[in-house]
Amino acid sequence: MTGARTHDHDHGHDRGHDHDHGHAHGNAHGHVHAQALFGRAFLVGIVLNTAYVLIEFGFGFASNSVALMADAGHNLSDVLGLVVAWVAAVLARRPPSSRYTYGLRKSSILAALFNAVFLLLAVGAIGWESIQRLVHPEPVAGMTVLLVAAIGIVVNGVTAWLFAAGRKGDLNIRGAYLHMVADAAVSAGVVAAGLAIILTGWLWIDPLVSLAVVGVITWGTWGLLRESWSMSMAAVPPGVVVGDVQAFLETLPGVARIHDLHIWSIGTTERALTCHVVMPSGFPGDAFLMQAATKIGERFGIGHTTLQIETDDATACPLAPDHVV
Repeated sequence: MTGARTHDHDHGHDRGHDHDHGHAHGNAHGHVHAQALFGRAFLVGIVLNTAYVLIEFGFGFASNSVALMADAGHNLSDVLGLVVAWVAAVLARRPPSSRYTYGLRKSSILAALFNAVFLLLAVGAIGWESIQRLVHPEPVAGMTVLLVAAIGIVVNGVTAWLFAAGRKGDLNIRGAYLHMVADAAVSAGVVAAGLAIILTGWLWIDPLVSLAVVGVITWGTWGLLRESWSMSMAAVPPGVVVGDVQAFLETLPGVARIHDLHIWSIGTTERALTCHVVMPSGFPGDAFLMQAATKIGERFGIGHTTLQIETDDATACPLAPDHVV
């Protein structure tokens, strides 16, 4: 039984770690400059959104607007999301160690899982308060709601603009950009609630809008919870079909069959694969391993490939049965 590790991480800039962190800039200096630029964008975005959360919650409490307080909770998710994205970007650049052989990339998955659970608990409390207000409406300062939420449109719009330049080359940056754009739209909904209260005097509009905000947060957070949980449990990454990968490996020259195929996420941006490959004709050489890893990276976006070659089809590999891990 012959083991051989293939690692295409350094053999192509269109996949794996290199692609996800913007090597399309063309050189190392450009990459470092881009990282510093977006590092500042994260810092400015976090400061702006934190200040707005405090202002919005304070005015929401003072004006008795549960819609403003609900939107403040939503904007708190922005701050947490930006912090997680920033920390993940920083940790992803840390080299592996003898203790953490994949580096600290998986910390971004754990942080996302924590944020998802925290936000679901928070929106549960907001939803309960909104239902109470629907049953027992209380006076709301409609103009305050309108003005504070309008500030939110500006804050979220400016933050989105900070990430607009990098949204096409970096998945992490694009996630932050889309989050900010969506939140500007949510703030616009709160502005509409304040205007409706001013024009109609219908107090039930405020808790109704807050419930809508809770729905938006829950919808987005549930997806985050599901994906982060799947990643933490080493599930096959979204968009990768195990059957397609298996079929590709079995078409490689000299391969009789494969077994013990595993595909999982190292972090939020990188994927890994291990597999036992039965090749009765003998060990194929390093060129075969490198080419296989390159093709796997190009077709399936998997940057860390390890293939173990077995040359005797009669060998009873203990990991051959599908139910054995």
